[in-house]
Amino acid sequence: MKASGVVAAGHPATAEAAVAVLEAGGNAFDAVIAGQWAACVAEPVLSSLGGGGFLLARQGLGRVQALDFFVQTPRHKRPPTEIDFLPIVADFGDAQQEFHIGLGSAATPGMVRGLFAAHRRWGSLPMALLLESAIALARDGVRVNAMQAYAFRIIGAIYGHSEAARQVFASSIRPGFPVVEGDLLRQPALAHTLECLAQQGADWFYTGELAHLVDEFCRREGGLLRLDDLQHYRAERRTPLSVDYRGHRIWTNPPPSSGGLLLGFALKLLASSGGVDASPRTSGLSGLGPSTSWPSSSRPESSRPESSRPESPGQGTAAALEALALAMAVTDQARLEAQSGDDGSIDANRLLDPVWLARYQNEIQGRAVAPRGTTHLSVMDGQGNVASLTASNGEGCGVLIPDTGVMLNNMLGEEDLNPHGFFRWQENQRLTSMMAPTLLVRADGAEIALGSGGSNRIRTAILQVLLNLLDHGLPLVAAVEAPRIHLEQGLLSVEAGVNGQDALAALLERYPQHRIWGDRNLFFGGVHAVARDGDGFSGAGDPRRGGVVRYVGDAGTG
Repeated sequence: MKASGVVAAGHPATAEAAVAVLEAGGNAFDAVIAGQWAACVAEPVLSSLGGGGFLLARQGLGRVQALDFFVQTPRHKRPPTEIDFLPIVADFGDAQQEFHIGLGSAATPGMVRGLFAAHRRWGSLPMALLLESAIALARDGVRVNAMQAYAFRIIGAIYGHSEAARQVFASSIRPGFPVVEGDLLRQPALAHTLECLAQQGADWFYTGELAHLVDEFCRREGGLLRLDDLQHYRAERRTPLSVDYRGHRIWTNPPPSSGGLLLGFALKLLASSGGVDASPRTSGLSGLGPSTSWPSSSRPESSRPESSRPESPGQGTAAALEALALAMAVTDQARLEAQSGDDGSIDANRLLDPVWLARYQNEIQGRAVAPRGTTHLSVMDGQGNVASLTASNGEGCGVLIPDTGVMLNNMLGEEDLNPHGFFRWQENQRLTSMMAPTLLVRADGAEIALGSGGSNRIRTAILQVLLNLLDHGLPLVAAVEAPRIHLEQGLLSVEAGVNGQDALAALLERYPQHRIWGDRNLFFGGVHAVARDGDGFSGAGDPRRGGVVRYVGDAGTG
């Protein structure tokens, strides 16, 4: 069978690594693994072997499955005075955000264990072949593009923190600064590490030579990780959350992560209150529940024929914007009230309890509707396989493991993941995350795999793309590129390009604490999506995060 498929990613090199594998006869899972290895080289601010992530997978018409390989807290704490931990400020231009870095900010990484676990479960080609593109990119170099240069500029303090990091990430064009657009970024030590993984497998990283190196380095330089942290790390298979939204089915990332829960909560609120168009449409909601096998013959039907549904006032209207902002506000409030631990995890039973949900539905219905460094990769192939993978290194801890080219994460320095203060996390616990790789099957049978980077903006970015598709009827590219808003802790952020001055003025009057951004920005996430319908494949790469789409074979619809 002739290879076919579509890839959406945050960097051309990431997408091309995935495409090369599809063209070599690999499936979507081979491709997403190869692409993620490449992302660790080409998108180093957003992804690293020292980080972790999540994969949502469906093999053919089988059930949707989730693989959790996010980071784990260390098995033992140490006094804060004994660890390397310090603040830096990331400058987004229109906003600043404080992060904490240093070797003491690193949690146990899951990336390598997760990609090998995915390969064992779903892969079809040898892992050595899937690593080839990444090895070549690290050895020969990858040209820094505008998106990566911007990311380096935002958090340049991290990549200039240590001498070893400066040697790898210093610009040859602009001395004294991290790499800029046009620089050729070579990472020979990382190439060697990837070659060792190809030859020796994940155990080399978690129990072998590299694991011992991490242990020795952390003991000496103020890190928390030890050999037993790496030895005990496991990737976890989980059951995705599923949501029915007006006759469409959505699967997303389950607990202990928060992003999928909050996305599902917002969808339930909107479905029950009429959605962003505030129309009295019959709800297709049947709640959140475990994933089920869904052959094509049993896809859900719409609660009404499309022609009989009320017209939406359109994306960007006052009613749509204010209903969306209100849903965000209520979801943010529910997130804070449903947090059950010092790690920021959410009590799923409480959040999804009908009584709890009704409380927030009433809050919406009782008010007038009118008046983090992360990257994503989505792949579909011609055999019906779907892979949606979101990964993060936080921003990186600023320190490279000696002679490996690997920068560990700084997840223990992420304020979002430590809402009650640093050093209060529980030992040996999977951290929560906003990452939410997602699969949508529309009522008409079309399938869309998507996800986003963007810290707390992940859930609102995905939500808005879903609503653009399902409520506003936008085509995929327009749904991804449409301007976004984000509401958190009372602060409304509005992206440039929101249509209609009257609509915007009404929204800003309701939310006096606001920030209007002067341009499109990666702050608002980066949704990379692929789709399959009766006409073939299509895709959308979010321009906010350098998104690209690549097709294999003649299946693309543009």
